[in-house]
Amino acid sequence: MSNSSNLFNLQGKTALVTGGNKGIGKGMAIGLAEAGADIIVVSGSVELQGSEIEKEVTALGRKFKAYQANLGNREGLYAFVNKVLAENPQIDILINNAGTIMRKPAAEHPDEWWDSVLSLNLDAPFILAREIGKHMIERGSGKIIFTCSLLSFQGGINVPGYAASKGALASLVKALANEWASKGINVNGIAPGYIATDNTEALRNDPDRSKSILDRIPAARWGESEDFKGPAVFLSSDAGSYVNGHLLTVDGGWMGR
Repeated sequence: MSNSSNLFNLQGKTALVTGGNKGIGKGMAIGLAEAGADIIVVSGSVELQGSEIEKEVTALGRKFKAYQANLGNREGLYAFVNKVLAENPQIDILINNAGTIMRKPAAEHPDEWWDSVLSLNLDAPFILAREIGKHMIERGSGKIIFTCSLLSFQGGINVPGYAASKGALASLVKALANEWASKGINVNGIAPGYIATDNTEALRNDPDRSKSILDRIPAARWGESEDFKGPAVFLSSDAGSYVNGHLLTVDGGWMGR
């Protein structure tokens, strides 16, 4: 165990953050870079060169790589896995953050939406954890974080596929932790509350829903992507070395209300 001054130091570590070019993922990626980690970002929309996340990471003196991939497509996912592992043989930290949400009442929620949401929100994180986790097991060390949700605990409204995927992720965190904690790998989840991102734009633009949400949050504000720097660094560093299978809520107190 490091002394307290080095507990959060990530120098020499490489972190892969899915969906790390915006929102919560970008906040976590910047936090890890500020703590010393080099950053790899993959998403379907990140620019391969010249992105804002690249500029911010390299300004901190860290290395940065970007990959474009449709993680919700099985063929594209495996192509990315093979490429990223060939080019970056040691990934110390995996943050499975990429996800999507589709809003429609359950009775009208089509198969295509269900399949699309689960393929990106559940299938891809498991496959990435399994394939990158194999190498962590061989080395005897690694950190894996899944971006879960308040709907890992609750059901939500009009988002059955999203709720199902995030509930399953919560169980996957525990299942992998049960197998891999003894092998030196910490597997945990971060469950964001209501955060000002693209996924919540519809809610924030609905005056009634927005007011009902804010009225319940003890912190009395929507969360920001910067609120995830500290939690991500904690779970990625020696500071969280005895934390396994935990879902850390970052929700302004929502779940305690």
